[in-house]
Order: sequence, then C-alpha cells, then structure tokens
Amino acid sequence: MSAHPYRAWSPAAFTFPLPEGHRFPAYKYAGVRDLLAPHLPVLDTPPLSWADAARVHDPIWLRRWRRGEVTPAEERAFGLPWSAEVVERARRAAGGSLAALHDALRVGWGACLAGGTHHAFRERAEGFCLINDAALLTRLALDEGLASRVAVIDLDVHQGNGTAALLAAEGRAFTLSLHGERNYPFRKEQSSLDLGLGDGVTDSEYLTVLRRQALPALETFRPDLLLYLAGVDVLAGDRFGRFALTLDGVRERNRAVLAWAKAAGIPVVTMMAGGYNRDHALTVQAHASVVLDGLEVLG
Repeated sequence: MSAHPYRAWSPAAFTFPLPEGHRFPAYKYAGVRDLLAPHLPVLDTPPLSWADAARVHDPIWLRRWRRGEVTPAEERAFGLPWSAEVVERARRAAGGSLAALHDALRVGWGACLAGGTHHAFRERAEGFCLINDAALLTRLALDEGLASRVAVIDLDVHQGNGTAALLAAEGRAFTLSLHGERNYPFRKEQSSLDLGLGDGVTDSEYLTVLRRQALPALETFRPDLLLYLAGVDVLAGDRFGRFALTLDGVRERNRAVLAWAKAAGIPVVTMMAGGYNRDHALTVQAHASVVLDGLEVLG
C-alpha cells in the first residue's frame, strides 16, 4: 500500500434484512470494500448523530423512523422494508459521508463507499434514501464555518430531487444535477442547474455536456468545497438507468471532475450514489473506479 494520506469509509459491515430477490444492490458495498482494500485503508463508518440528521430533517419524522412508526405508504416510497437495522445502516452511510468530509478538509479528499442518498427530503424518504447526506454535509459545512460556498455535482442518472429541495433557499450552495430527463423521479425539483438528457446517451455526448456546461458552471460559482455524487447507473445495462455509457466513459467523467477540483484547489468528497447493473461485477468495478481514479488524479 502506498504512503498517500487517503482512506475510505464503508458501511458494508452493517447489513439489514431484505426479502428474497429484492432489487436493492446490497452486494455492492462489500464488493467495493474488498476490491479497494489493497489500495487504501477502508474503515467502518461511524454512526451519524440524530442531532446532525436533524440539521436537514424533521426531528419528529426522524423519531418515527427510529421507532418504526412508519406507514405502509412511507415504506413503499422508501423502497425498503422498515427494520431497526435499515435505519442504523442509513445512519452509518451518512456517518461515512461526514467522516469523509472531515478527511477532505484535512487532506483534500474524502471517500464514502456508500451515500449519495439524494432522494431524501425533509420529512420524506424515497428511492432507498432516508438521510440526505449531501444536503447534510452542505448545511453542516456552512453552519460550522468549514466552507463558505459548497457545490454538489450529482452525476447519478436520477435527478437529485431531495438535495435540490433541501438546499433551494441556500444561496451559498450550488446544486447541479446531470440526469435522465425521462427517468425517475418523474416530478423533478429545481436544482441550481439541471441538465436533463435523453435516453441512450453515449460517452461522447455525456462528456461533452459535462465539459461544456457542468464544469464551467462550477467554475462560475467558485465553491470552496465540492461534493461529488458519482453514480454509476449511467452505465449501459443498468436496471434503472437508460443511458449507454461504458466503464471507460465513467472513468473519464470521474477524472474530469476530480481534475477540476484539483485545479481549483478545493477539497472534494466522493459518495457512491446509485448503480444497479445487470452485471454485478461491473457495478462493483465502476463504483470502485471512482476511488481508484481519485488516487490517480489526486494522489
């Protein structure tokens, strides 16, 4: 293992019960952890405090989730059956993102091997997302004076609707979502910049939009902290994506974003976000590539 200062945080040790054949890709967290272990230290995520979760979420709603006082409709919107373990796992994923934020402020980059839970609203869970870590990190960094301007670049195939809603009134935050226009969520929120693309987008089309529109928008905003949701559901063959990127295209995307942060001299936090490929090994490889690309670009 090289002597770089970086490490990653993984909640893979914290599992929760799932029905047989459920579509949640639980396999990928341990897979990514194990693939990356030879390259950098991978630590178990600490739990997020409920007080920190309440920076962006309604405390009464959080208490209901802790106690299991959720309705069948809320469970359906979340997409996972309620259990004490699934709530603890959400705390651990967000705790990993918070630990990665502190790493980023200390050494320039922090990596959470989960998180990017961008469909969580103030008092609504959606799409496997209970605690919105990107909004939480933004709020905490601004409130604590750790950053003065925070940009969230969300490159998951689905719009970061919860993040957009939670940060809509915060002028010191810039939310950028590059997503499938016709994909979930079907009612979009308004980000600072929404770049909605059609189905079947290829590497070259995607990278052109990233370089000509997304990165220049970051340049204009001039953040001093970047949160990067590196979803890999943009890959061809994803069960919930409709794009057609290759692994090479995803890696080129990662390197472009990370090189932009390096050139701007600002700390960056990477979070996994979505990835549901029919090829499980490709999902794991693509998620791990975000960290391997970080080691290459930032190391």
